[in-house]
Amino acid sequence: MRLILLGPPGSGKGTQSNLLQDKFGIPKISTGDILRASVKDGTELGKKAKRFMDKGELVPDEVVICLIKERIVEPDCEAGYILDGFPRTIVQAEKLEETLAEMGQDIDSVIDLVVDRKELLIRLSGRRTCKNCGAMFHQTSHLPKVAGVCDACGGPLYQRPDDNEETIVKRLEVYSKETAPLREFYRKRGKLKTIQGRGGMDVIFAQLCKMVS
Repeated sequence: MRLILLGPPGSGKGTQSNLLQDKFGIPKISTGDILRASVKDGTELGKKAKRFMDKGELVPDEVVICLIKERIVEPDCEAGYILDGFPRTIVQAEKLEETLAEMGQDIDSVIDLVVDRKELLIRLSGRRTCKNCGAMFHQTSHLPKVAGVCDACGGPLYQRPDDNEETIVKRLEVYSKETAPLREFYRKRGKLKTIQGRGGMDVIFAQLCKMVS
């Protein structure tokens, strides 16, 4: 089972990919995670990526694709994997498609989590993060037991800079321009499946499982 999860910031991709990982025993692959791991381990690709990251530049698609290729040949990916946050553009999707074809692989399904803009603004602007452990809370849907204090470690909660409304609007605009066109890209290939990302986490996950089982 090889999956791609699409959806704008705040759609619940991270949560759902974690649930899928636990249920089906296939790893969630995040480009951010593999970049950090490669840099930490000092691999050749990690060193190459670090040169761009140190200058505050985006890591080129070619490097990211090579990192993904390295990751998906590892033993835990034999039964499949979930790509979370990649591809982000049509160019990346085309390069991924070429790479997988060379490896004799293909993506089985692309799940698009659809959430309206108003709901996304509420979800993202209400998020609060623990400065110590990174645990997530929300001002309306997941309040901490003590205001401003993390339930898990007692650390202070804060609003990340990318969770203020002005930044959220910009992030959604970038998603609409660069990533949303992937829907049509994968629809033409007969791989796109759409889920309305409303309702409880468990409800959405149940729908997701029906689509991929």
